[in-house]
Amino acid sequence: MNPKDTLFSRNHSMKIKGQFIDFSVPKVMGVLNVTPDSFYDGGRYTTEKKIASKVEKMILEGVDFIDVGAYSSQPGAAIISYEEEVRRLSETIKVLKSRFPAIIISIDTFRSGIARKMVEEYGADMINDISAGDMDKEMFSTIADLQIPYVMMHMQGTPQTMQKNPKYENVVKDIITVFAGKVEELKLLGVDDVILDPGFGFGKNLDHNYKLMNGLGLFAVLNKPIMVGVSRKSMIGKLLGCTPDEALNGTVVLNTVALMKGIDILRVHDVKEAVEAIKIVEKLNEFKS
Repeated sequence: MNPKDTLFSRNHSMKIKGQFIDFSVPKVMGVLNVTPDSFYDGGRYTTEKKIASKVEKMILEGVDFIDVGAYSSQPGAAIISYEEEVRRLSETIKVLKSRFPAIIISIDTFRSGIARKMVEEYGADMINDISAGDMDKEMFSTIADLQIPYVMMHMQGTPQTMQKNPKYENVVKDIITVFAGKVEELKLLGVDDVILDPGFGFGKNLDHNYKLMNGLGLFAVLNKPIMVGVSRKSMIGKLLGCTPDEALNGTVVLNTVALMKGIDILRVHDVKEAVEAIKIVEKLNEFKS
C-alpha cells in the first residue's frame, strides 16, 4: 500500500502567492497575534522589532504561512473597531512585506471589508475566517471576487457566546454537514481553494474537542485540505491542569495525533516542534503496509 493512501489522500494542492502549494507533506501555519488580549501571546508582538524577530524565528524553523490576527477570538474577547483592526493589520503587513517579501501572509479576520482591504491594498495572500462567513454575509462573495485561498473555520456562536453551553447531536457529523453546505455554496460562487478548520475550542466543550480529534479522519469525505489549531488551548489545560505557558507538550501530542489522522496544516504558536512532529510522522508513513 502506498504510504499516501491514507484515509486522507493529501493530494490537494492550490496556488498561493503565485506558487503551487502541495499538501502531500503537511504544512505549518505560524500564529502572529498583534493583539493586547489573545489568550496566550497577547501583547507580546506590538512593536516592529518584536514582530520581525518572531517572524524571522518562525521562518528559520520552517514555517510555511504566517497567520496575522488583530482581533482576539478568545471566549468573551472585547470587540474592536474596524479602524483599529485595519491599523494593527496594515502596520504588521508592512513590516512583513519589507523584511520577508517571500513569506505567504494569511489574514485572520471575519470582516469582509478587512479581507478586501488587506488583499487589494496591502498584498495579503489568503484569508482565515473563524466564522465561515456567518459573522459577515458578504465574506463569501468577497472571497469569490478576490479569488484567493480561504480558510473556513467552524464556530458555534460568536467569540462572546460560543462557550455558553454548546450543544451537538454528533459533533463530528454536525460539523461535516455544515462544511458540506458551505463548500457547495462557495463552489457555486467559483471558489474552489478552500481549507477547512474544525475549530477546536470554538463553541465546543472538553468532550466535544476530544471527540472531534478522534473523528478527524471522517473529514476526508469533504475532499478539502484540513487545518487543525489546538496550540496551547484550554482543551489541553483543562485536562492536564496546566496554563497555556505549560501546554507545549500537550500541544505536540495532539498535533501528532492529528497528523496521524492525515490532516494537512498545523496552525501553531511553536513552529519548531510542529515541524519536528511532521518529520517523525512522515517517516512513520514510509513504512505503512
